[in-house]
Amino acid sequence: MSEIDDGRTPDTLNDVGVLKRREIEARIVAPLLARLGEEFGAERVYELAREVVVDVAKTQGSELAAQLGGNDLAHFADSMDNWTKGGALQIEVVEQVDGIFAFNVTRCRYAEMYRDLGLADLGAALSCNRDGTMVEGFNPNIEFTRTQTIMSGATHCDFVYRLPASGETPVEL
Repeated sequence: MSEIDDGRTPDTLNDVGVLKRREIEARIVAPLLARLGEEFGAERVYELAREVVVDVAKTQGSELAAQLGGNDLAHFADSMDNWTKGGALQIEVVEQVDGIFAFNVTRCRYAEMYRDLGLADLGAALSCNRDGTMVEGFNPNIEFTRTQTIMSGATHCDFVYRLPASGETPVEL
């Protein structure tokens, strides 16, 4: 295995499927955060956890781009198998053209899993929170928009990834 800058070996945990990975993480992280929250204050502990999750997601996005051999939207769309493995997500592609990849998630077993574990409040921080920041690591020029999630009670999640053409001014979101 090749080495990453910080000396760790590459992350291969997605081989088990991201849904199973998130369940394993949640079963460990939830009691850890609860105990740390009791000791040091829940608000600060959860804030730090969210920051760590964001940083990890950016690193994973960068690693994903390197693994796929490119960081454009076509490569990103090709990576969807990681998140949908085993029926973890059911998606309907709304638009996939040069510069735009948009889809709706119509079933999210991640949200179901967090609810089943009694951790719905953690689900957004541990999973949904990664979506925009992971793509920043994948390609910082990709603009990410999502207005609703199943995790927060909506009927579907609406994902839009947009890569402005060269010389185009990015849209402020």
